[in-house]
Amino acid sequence: HPSIKGVFDSWKGTDAMKSELEKQQALKTVLLEETPWVMDAQNEATQKAQIALLFDLDRLADEQQAALDKLIARQSSDGGFAWFGGGNNNPYITNYLIAGFGHLNSLGALDLKDNNQVNSMVNKAIAFADEDFVNRYERLLQKVEEKKANLTDNHLSPGIIQYLYARSFFSKNPMSEEAQTALDFYKKQAQQYWTKAGLQQQAQLGLIGDRMEIENLSAAILASLKERALQSDELGMYWKYNTGYYWYQAPIETHALMIEFFDQMGETTLVDELKIWLLKNKQTNAWHTTKATAEAVWALLQTTKGGNLLLQDQLVEVQFPGWKKRNYVPKIEAAQAKAEAGTGQFEVNWKTTEVKPALAKIKVKNKNNIVSWGAAYWQYFEDLDKVQTFKDTPLQLEKRIYKQVNTAKGQELQAITSTSTLQAGDLLKVRIELKVDRDMEFVHLKDMRASGLEPLNVISGYRWQAGLGYYESTKDLATHFFMDYLPKGTYIFEYPLRVQLNGDFSNGISVIQSMYAPEFTSHSKGQRIKVGKE
Repeated sequence: HPSIKGVFDSWKGTDAMKSELEKQQALKTVLLEETPWVMDAQNEATQKAQIALLFDLDRLADEQQAALDKLIARQSSDGGFAWFGGGNNNPYITNYLIAGFGHLNSLGALDLKDNNQVNSMVNKAIAFADEDFVNRYERLLQKVEEKKANLTDNHLSPGIIQYLYARSFFSKNPMSEEAQTALDFYKKQAQQYWTKAGLQQQAQLGLIGDRMEIENLSAAILASLKERALQSDELGMYWKYNTGYYWYQAPIETHALMIEFFDQMGETTLVDELKIWLLKNKQTNAWHTTKATAEAVWALLQTTKGGNLLLQDQLVEVQFPGWKKRNYVPKIEAAQAKAEAGTGQFEVNWKTTEVKPALAKIKVKNKNNIVSWGAAYWQYFEDLDKVQTFKDTPLQLEKRIYKQVNTAKGQELQAITSTSTLQAGDLLKVRIELKVDRDMEFVHLKDMRASGLEPLNVISGYRWQAGLGYYESTKDLATHFFMDYLPKGTYIFEYPLRVQLNGDFSNGISVIQSMYAPEFTSHSKGQRIKVGKE
């Protein structure tokens, strides 16, 4: 798309080429250098810089041809591909490559008809996939004959569905009589057992049903997916994805297939809702695999019935209804004149003396047909005891401190209140409850500690708790928790403290923040800790 090159040209030498982890340091609760994610930021910045190489058209043509030559050289004589050169043919990777060329061909990025060499390679791969498909069917018939299987049972494996999906891009290619017989069998299987398949396979079967004209299949799957979908104004439309180690359990690839399926079925409005979830996922996550990223880009580019994201480039309109326009319009217009190309990101700051009550109400108008997001920050100094719990974000914290007491029934936890009085030597337990409504990466939790208390966990290290992995670091003023990946859910963090000094202390607050999207910040109020005589 011609606008993409212009965007990257304007990004050269600006903060746009930085990782999201490096940006907006003034809004973050900890410096990047104090986190374990310095290398992640450097890697992401390097990746952004390397994208500019794609706009050297001569180099791009040479590298594309070199990649195609490598694939052609890697193809075996019978048309299959191995994971690595010299290995055994692998049906999964062969079908994945067939589907990939189907994507390129449908986008117009690589016209197979105009490239005999590549067209021949793809046709040989399809022939190999067809033969493997027939062999699978014949092995099934052999098991049936040996009474080790029943033909009426469910035999729709993820591998069979992946083959049918890849083959659906080339449904006009001729098929042997044996392959056609197997295809007819699995078409009936798809009609009968599609409800037993996972979400990714159901999206693939919906596409297969439409392209291969399997009666009633696509309509039934579409209706079912609509019924099971989750929707919200902020996150758009999505499903409860079960993540796992198998290729067909990957949430980004699954969602990309959902976009492809809904677009093919003409569900324009819902396609736009699906795109929102994909973009909001990228807001708080770094996609770590080329496969996930490529599938997401494919889904966003190939949809022609929904809105074209690349052409929606009008800046949002910001107003303060309780303030005269002359007080804020010049500042906003000056900031918008320097807005980041492609993203439309701009920033306006008001100093302490300029802050008025009228700034409390903000009206934002999005002139595009796609999602936009932003945030308003009010940074000021306040006594820690006056800071209240803030829950109006996807991250919610609740902090409690308990005194550990030995009783006849065993050890009990007694909640510390404003009237509680502790003694030096008492053993306390801090319990922090965290709720998150979406998957996030690069999340930092900072739990402040009263000066009269000493931590017992003084050695920093990686911890596992209730299925969540994180790095715990104990410092003089606070305990820090660094989470590379924080899945949607509820989590409990606990650690012990020992009362050391007499006095009246503020225990500070707990703050949690997405380092990738600092607008997602939440905190839990602290409490007074009284130590000494009642």
